[in-house]
Amino acid sequence: MDRPAPISGLTGRSVLTLENHTPEAINAVLDTAIALRGTRPWPPWLADQVIALIFERPSTRTRVSFQSGIARLGGTPMVLSSGDLQLGRGETVEDTARVLSRMVEAIVIRTGPHSKIRELDDAADVPVINGLTYEHHPCQALADAQTLRERFGSLSGLRMAYVGDGNNVCSSLMIMAGLTGMHLTCGCPPGYLPDADIAERSSARASELGGSVRLVEDPREAVDDASAIYTDTWVSMGDEESEAQRLADLEPYRVDDALMDAASPAVVALHCLPAHHGHEITREVLYGPRSAIWDQAENRMHSQAALLAHVLNR
Repeated sequence: MDRPAPISGLTGRSVLTLENHTPEAINAVLDTAIALRGTRPWPPWLADQVIALIFERPSTRTRVSFQSGIARLGGTPMVLSSGDLQLGRGETVEDTARVLSRMVEAIVIRTGPHSKIRELDDAADVPVINGLTYEHHPCQALADAQTLRERFGSLSGLRMAYVGDGNNVCSSLMIMAGLTGMHLTCGCPPGYLPDADIAERSSARASELGGSVRLVEDPREAVDDASAIYTDTWVSMGDEESEAQRLADLEPYRVDDALMDAASPAVVALHCLPAHHGHEITREVLYGPRSAIWDQAENRMHSQAALLAHVLNR
């Protein structure tokens, strides 16, 4: 398998949000991810390269998929928690970035406020990859797009619904729709709508490619003619104090067989996991024949490995 050609605007660049990248760059990453999924063994594109993986928030899929993907490409993943770094003892983000830049080829970080990853990126001399912030989850959106392309062949014109809490996953999906020409309708209750500025920018960008981004309140309106219905947890880390209210507000947005039946006959269910059975999704949908969720989870490894292969393509 030949290594893809360097891409201007992606090679050597940080990926804090997909909004800063072009449709051509995103499609190239997806092409590589799909090719990797069908290849064993993987080519040693990251040989002699060390990637720091900083996890300030708990993780299953992000940690395992990055570690596995880097190792399969011949690189060395270096996993660091808050307890492994001096950040927890008062060292500045700037100093941490400067030191790591002397010892690794890239930094992946899963953290809280998006301002922190921007601060890290400003001080680092190596690419910084967003493994999740409160505002964005670009690596998840890449895996989502890969899963849909594998299922439906093309993203252009594909109709997709997101229902529930308009969180960071929803924001990254809107951005992805803008980059690929998908028709994305987000069905969210009042008080749970996604970022309005991201929605407006993504809608304008999507329209240039024949797609669209819409915000509605009715979940059944959102899923009308959709080929994919996407949901995420209703109670994220930090939302525990408002759990009862959130569960009550979001209950009409549960992805169950009835909501799936209201969409396209070929509809698939997506969920970035972890899933809370009976809350945002039923067991019948999660484990049923219309679920693409387990392919979606596996594709985190392929899409993130592909992203690093492009970013570190020297």
